[in-house]
Amino acid sequence: PSAKMGCFTFIKVMMILFNLAIFLGGGTLLGVGIWVTVDGQSFLDIFGAVSSSVLQVVNVSYFLIVIGSILLVIGFLGCCSAQKESKCLLMMFFSVVLIIFIAEVAAAVVALVYTGLAETLLTAVVTPLLKEKYGADKSLTHIWNVTMTEVHCCGLNNYTDFTDSPWYKEEGTYPAPCCEDMQPCNDTVAAKSQVPGCFSQILEEIRTHAGVVGGVAAGIAALEIASMAVSMYLYCELDKK
Repeated sequence: PSAKMGCFTFIKVMMILFNLAIFLGGGTLLGVGIWVTVDGQSFLDIFGAVSSSVLQVVNVSYFLIVIGSILLVIGFLGCCSAQKESKCLLMMFFSVVLIIFIAEVAAAVVALVYTGLAETLLTAVVTPLLKEKYGADKSLTHIWNVTMTEVHCCGLNNYTDFTDSPWYKEEGTYPAPCCEDMQPCNDTVAAKSQVPGCFSQILEEIRTHAGVVGGVAAGIAALEIASMAVSMYLYCELDKK
């Protein structure tokens, strides 16, 4: 019995410490996300130009806020459930982590299996948007210019995404990245340059770093499974008390 109690106490303490780290990490991400949202310029001034587009930084900040909030909730539930030895909180913690785990697996499956579908859907949404607003909407134009320059791509699929856009109608040319900065960027030069679309480039980047991405994903999955196993162990042990 004493050995069992010792094991129970050890796992309980480890769960508290582990979830405390998650809680603090989540709080940090949430804080940074809010900071960048409220005052992105000061963040860039201190840490350097992470991105040349403030809008891109703001989008990243929303992502940080969401992830930070989720980690805060998980960390809080984990700490409280272990500290208070509450079966209700332990089950809630288990359920939250399980839902996140299932969502991650589903997202991974969709990403792997339905890449073609994603491209089709994006093409249906983004291409008309580019034709309608590129050159007219300053924010959208700037974001795409930065993306194309940094990723070395052109449009979502290729340079034809910009045909009949306000930019093309006014300038009579395609964006410079579509011609590898050769001027004038007309149909002939753009076709000859064969700059790939941004969607394929991003996919290629993911494939190139698939090992790292897979390793990180596997690590996160392992931590989530371990968290669920520990919470269920504590839950079952509380039944025996």
